[in-house]
Amino acid sequence: MLGNTVAADVILRFKAQLAETNDINAIRLVESQAAKTFWSQWADVPIRWVRKDQDRVPAHWKRFMSRMSPITHSPRLATNPANACMNLLHTLCEAECRIALIATGLDPEIGLMHRDAPGRSSLANDLQEILRPMVDSFVLNWMQTELFRKADFWEDKNGNCRLMSHLCAKLSETSPIWGRAVAPVAEWVAPALWSSIRKSANKSPTLPTRLTQRRRSESRGNEFAMRLEPTPNWAKICEICGAERVKNRYCKSCAVEVARENMAQVALIGHSKPRTAKVRARISQTLSDHAVANSWWDPSGLRKWLTEKCYREQIQPRLRDKKIREIAEAMLVSEPYAALVRSGRRRPHPRHWKALAELAGHLPNLQGWVRESN
Repeated sequence: MLGNTVAADVILRFKAQLAETNDINAIRLVESQAAKTFWSQWADVPIRWVRKDQDRVPAHWKRFMSRMSPITHSPRLATNPANACMNLLHTLCEAECRIALIATGLDPEIGLMHRDAPGRSSLANDLQEILRPMVDSFVLNWMQTELFRKADFWEDKNGNCRLMSHLCAKLSETSPIWGRAVAPVAEWVAPALWSSIRKSANKSPTLPTRLTQRRRSESRGNEFAMRLEPTPNWAKICEICGAERVKNRYCKSCAVEVARENMAQVALIGHSKPRTAKVRARISQTLSDHAVANSWWDPSGLRKWLTEKCYREQIQPRLRDKKIREIAEAMLVSEPYAALVRSGRRRPHPRHWKALAELAGHLPNLQGWVRESN
């Protein structure tokens, strides 16, 4: 999925070494080396956000970075959204593994590859390894195809990234999928352990298949085929406002503004290369008028709180909710230039800041912000 064939070949070589290892510690060493190669390829995978949240999320939320949390030096207490979602999904998988093991008559606390520890279901963790590729694929596909929203996460004072309740509910709906995926594996483990002990004459050599109903299907003369549902696709959201269940990249309301801004950019390209002398003269006269207005403008009429920092942090972000036509009328400029101002790619002359502040509204809030900053 990451398109890195070199790393994939390295992991395949580690996989080939497993056939030559007979010691559990050697197996753990090979697994850890393969895992290091695997997770190192995730470091630069971007975590994409809807447009309105790109400037609101912290910088360490924009990359996957490491599977290890800097808080605990383990996957627990994740510090970015992707790892937080992955931790919740693995917790759901562990619960489904416990349920499957208990249903087959096994004790989930006594592990094989995972060492027994208080408060840990070691055998469930062994069984959970089967589901880890499915969870990783689900999260990676989410990161590569869809966008995150800041409203789905929050950060506590220790830097731990936590999921909001509505997102937890959505991810919890995937539990039946993990349960159906692990059911045939649990029913394979139970007979394998059963066959390794000395059986008395009154013990049945076969075990029931309560999870998959495989024996019932075979007794009727049917060929058993486990039906595994694919991992669910994440709900598509608008790239600007984050609205759910959109068919394309934007919702209906945002698509209008995006189309208008694109047309403004096209018009700007047309203005940059005027074809006739009349058009060139009109553009030259407009630029000259603006240059004269900038020269004769008196900065003493600008309020003290209306500084460049105030414009950058308080006024410009609010302009993104305004229409390009409204910005152009407030500044008496063309709509292509107004589109650049709204996107933040152009900072207008200070003589326009007062009009833009009035357009953005919340002047009392701006003045309060100045008092707080002072």
